Amino acid sequence: MVLLSKIKMRLWQRGLLLCTLLMLLVCGSLPAQEIQYCGPETNDLYRQLAAEGFKINRYETVSQGVREAPRGTHLIVVAPSYPEKRVAIGAADYAQARKRKLRVFVEYPSVVPGHDLADTTHYNKLERGVVLGDFFGDKLSAMSIVGVNGAHLIPVSAKAPILVMAKVAGFDHAQFGLANTPYHTLLFQQDNALVATSSLSTFKTGRFGPSASWKVIWESILGWLTRDDQVALEAFQVDPQPMYKKDEVLPADASEKAIAAGTEWLWNARLFIHPAWEKEAMAKYQPKNGDPNLFFGPPISADMLQGDGSRGIMEGHGSTIYHDGTQDYRYFIRADVQGESAFLLATAGNVLDKPSYYHTAEKLLDYLFYTSGFRGDARDNPDSASYGLIGWANTHPGVFFNDDNARCILGAIGASSLMENERWNQFIVENILGNFRTASRQGFQGGALNQADIEKNGWAYYHQRDFVNLHPHFESWMWACYLWLYDKTGYQPLLDKAKSGIRLMMEAYPDGWKTQNGIQQERARMVLPLAWLVRIENTPQHVKWLDDVVSTLLEYQEPFGAIPEELGNAGSDAHKILVTSNEAYGSNEASLIAVNGEPVADMLYTCNFLFFGLNEAAHATNNPAYFQALQKLADFLIRIQSDSQIHKDLDGAWFRAFDYGRWDYWASNADNGWGAWSTLTGWIQSWIVGTLGLHQQHESYWDSTRAMDMETAFDHASWMLKD
Repeated sequence: MVLLSKIKMRLWQRGLLLCTLLMLLVCGSLPAQEIQYCGPETNDLYRQLAAEGFKINRYETVSQGVREAPRGTHLIVVAPSYPEKRVAIGAADYAQARKRKLRVFVEYPSVVPGHDLADTTHYNKLERGVVLGDFFGDKLSAMSIVGVNGAHLIPVSAKAPILVMAKVAGFDHAQFGLANTPYHTLLFQQDNALVATSSLSTFKTGRFGPSASWKVIWESILGWLTRDDQVALEAFQVDPQPMYKKDEVLPADASEKAIAAGTEWLWNARLFIHPAWEKEAMAKYQPKNGDPNLFFGPPISADMLQGDGSRGIMEGHGSTIYHDGTQDYRYFIRADVQGESAFLLATAGNVLDKPSYYHTAEKLLDYLFYTSGFRGDARDNPDSASYGLIGWANTHPGVFFNDDNARCILGAIGASSLMENERWNQFIVENILGNFRTASRQGFQGGALNQADIEKNGWAYYHQRDFVNLHPHFESWMWACYLWLYDKTGYQPLLDKAKSGIRLMMEAYPDGWKTQNGIQQERARMVLPLAWLVRIENTPQHVKWLDDVVSTLLEYQEPFGAIPEELGNAGSDAHKILVTSNEAYGSNEASLIAVNGEPVADMLYTCNFLFFGLNEAAHATNNPAYFQALQKLADFLIRIQSDSQIHKDLDGAWFRAFDYGRWDYWASNADNGWGAWSTLTGWIQSWIVGTLGLHQQHESYWDSTRAMDMETAFDHASWMLKD
């Protein structure tokens, strides 16, 4: 009896296993049926389906597919030569599919019954996909925004489109709807066919986003085609992707690997200018005195020689992504990124023991101070009121941004110290004093000064004027330079002017501050001068000021380290930049979020600068909470570094935006110059890599540069302070 019971139990278990397998097949967790497909095997959708384990029946032509696909099934038709050539499909193919009860998906077709298709296509780089209706169910509701990068659309007027392309404001939801906003049909249903007016199957190549939304889109399309609403794609393919998952345990050498990858990115992206192509490229893509927002051009191709730093380094990528996944390069040669990139290279040379990085850093600093012209003309004439200042860019040498000069010089100081090479000290001191003497009595300079005005008015005019600009982004890091040089020279007016500016700024905190793209970036910029003020005068007031800013920032910090963006108070701030309509989207500088609470971190304006400042604050105060937050922020930045197998020019970079809710590179791309997918050798890459190096070695920038001898250079430049 016992033996019989065991046999029955085994039979019952086998039967249960068989039933379970059948249920999995029915429910779609395993491929329920074959996929009928017309297109190349290199297509992203084909590769996705193959990776998921689907059996794919591939047809060479549409006519073959509609004839031979099993009756009552479906046919997927993708565009192999998009955007140059449309899919060859005729009215007879649509009719045959209807006759055989096939559901069809076809993209970028040459013919759509009932529609006269123009030969030309529509393209607008600011437009994004917008969901209409309920085709995608609750997972992707109406007015959801998706990225369809570089979409070339065939103009079609459809009665009830499923997806449209439009210029809309919002993070992942069209916050102002589509009222009075023109749009173009992207996907619609006509009888038994889903028709896409562009390519939707190249989601990986085109880097469509957010990836979670495109997973839903393709699950829904496949579900409709196969008549199986349980279709699920388990591992949706994307590139690039973050280096590590949100909850992944980081390896012990993660920081060192991030520094290495972040440095090699400069060569991966081929950003060092070479004289063989410099003249022609710069003449074409950065017209003299032109609008910097137009200085975009194609990537540097593999057959173009790469420079050694002696002709400088480019900024990085613009934020527009094209249909093939490439991005424009920014052909705008700025002074600040030269000094900042030198700091990056010197850090990597020090941490990784690679002297070759030092050689490149030296060439960048020589280019910055000697051969570029940033310190040329009147800026190198002792009789000039603008002596010592550094021009903003080689196309705008007579424009001086206080903050750009500060970052340029801090980069040069950091690089000089790490390389134990102080031959640029005189330039460093002269720049700090050149800014000091053109700052107001209260310690402010404003957004930008113009060389012609300085020459006309004389530097004493600016030095003696009463002027206050409560905008940390533009003012705060030059105060840090004053404090740093005071520590090396003891020149009291440097400390007095820094303290004056910091005091006025903190007395106005937070409601009186001007904001550029949000309040978080302004807080982040104030941490550095406040930390160094504590270094010099460790008073209860100064410690409180520092903690008022840092503790507020840390209230926002996520457990895994991200610092989310927050918009400023638009009602009381005339300088706040807000996207207030669909029409305004992409027309000015802008935040990565549309409303507060959206899970986006900014590596161009906030996390990068906070990372550096927080390291200084932690070492200045020995506050355990600061060190804990610093470690979390370091881990976050290491995790989100770009890992790309396809786009070598993006491998090792940090993009401006990161959606930490989805763990994906996604945000509002409203900024007209530096949107969500921008990279930047200076502002982003250098301060992240540089601070990773400091953090790994448990050191502060303040301490690492303490031994620099600036007194000799200061004595030689002291004449600049006399009327």
